[in-house]
Amino acid sequence: MTERSRVYGSSLYDLASEEKLTEPIRDQMLAIKQILRDNPDYIRLLAEPSIKKAERIGLIDAAFGSSCEKYLVSFLKLLCERDLLGEYEGCCEIFTKRYNEDHNISEAVVTSAVALNDSQIKALAAKLEAMSGKKITITAKIDPKVLAGIKVELDGKQLDGTVSGRLSGIKRKLDEVVM
Repeated sequence: MTERSRVYGSSLYDLASEEKLTEPIRDQMLAIKQILRDNPDYIRLLAEPSIKKAERIGLIDAAFGSSCEKYLVSFLKLLCERDLLGEYEGCCEIFTKRYNEDHNISEAVVTSAVALNDSQIKALAAKLEAMSGKKITITAKIDPKVLAGIKVELDGKQLDGTVSGRLSGIKRKLDEVVM
């Protein structure tokens, strides 16, 4: 993440806070982020120097002008005008980080060998909320290398309840005994 992402993302968050629009703008930012990830050609089109900036900004208006908060649309136009659309994801990260700090929310990344169902995710979120005292949002990832169990990354800490993690721990202890 660059310094520009920090500055632009924080500035948008400050404006959204003043206007009491942090939640809708955050939700819309994340939706646009996914749209842009799913349509990389659209980003290339908006960054194409052979297309006049006014036309590129018109494309942003046409795509998001009627469905998004005016401040977010203006923010996208500003990034386009300054050839900074590549900073958008970083701006989203900063905005979301500030939102989470202000609303006592932590993001947990949960890695398991198989997909967790909704009831498992809800139960895990409740347990993590009880442990941390914060509201928890979970991003679930699948990695067959964990074999079984789950690994949780929360607030810079890692809780490893995976079989592969336990096997690694046993191997380290054996290595210490053998040496």
